Amino acid sequence: MSKKKLGLGFGAIIVAVAALTLIIGGGQGSSEKAVAKSKNDPNKIVVGASATPHAEILEQAKPLLEEQGYDLEIKVFQDFVLPNKALAEKELDANYFQHIPYLDKEIKDKHYDFINAGAIHLEKMAFYSKSVKDVKDVKNGATVLVSNSQTDWGRVITMLQDAGLVKVKEGTNLVEATFDDIAENPKNLKFKYDIDPAIMTTTYENNEGDLIAINANFAENIGLNPEKDGVIVEGDNSPYANVIAARTEDKDSKKIKALVEVLHSDEIKAFIKEKWNGTISVVD
Repeated sequence: MSKKKLGLGFGAIIVAVAALTLIIGGGQGSSEKAVAKSKNDPNKIVVGASATPHAEILEQAKPLLEEQGYDLEIKVFQDFVLPNKALAEKELDANYFQHIPYLDKEIKDKHYDFINAGAIHLEKMAFYSKSVKDVKDVKNGATVLVSNSQTDWGRVITMLQDAGLVKVKEGTNLVEATFDDIAENPKNLKFKYDIDPAIMTTTYENNEGDLIAINANFAENIGLNPEKDGVIVEGDNSPYANVIAARTEDKDSKKIKALVEVLHSDEIKAFIKEKWNGTISVVD
């Protein structure tokens, strides 16, 4: 092959590569614009949620929001860290997975500029046991297992105090209480609180403790109902309602308000009542 033809061949290749680069570059630009457009679409609501019960409740809200002209997209998360991170980074319009004390702590610790856009439901916490059927049967030196979610410590300590098993120091804010705030422990209960919330059910199934505190959404996964199976059950006056969280800049957003209104609708209330039969309470 002559040098002239070889040069022409390379020239053709360079032209082809350049053209392909332009095509790909143009495609990427179009894709990025499409994503940006989707994020800024006033009629699309992207909500991050835990699988149960939050995403299930949101699925029921989809057709109701569609009637109002909104397209609801649900992104399911398996942990309690990423949904707030995604909301802060504007990958979501809102999230629905956390109770009020957890949201407040996240705002305080991580400086998130979030608001509580509305409380939706309460998932009743309960202590379960394979060996204890009644509070009066709790033995001296019994082991109490609690998750490492510090925002739930005050919650379970309140339940233990209401059950007469412990007493906290006078003047303690129960929502912020820790195990160091327990002043009286007449049955010498042994507390273990370094377990991930998602594996509390495993500790129950393995009978690793005498009293095991489990969130309702995890308890349901293994067929436990707080009202039927709980040894100590959280009261209806609990401040741990699950909420819709949004960025403060969106406090007046029409689509966030529409989302909360639909989740407070009679249709959603009836769905929650029928499906969870008291395990989950609706918050008005």
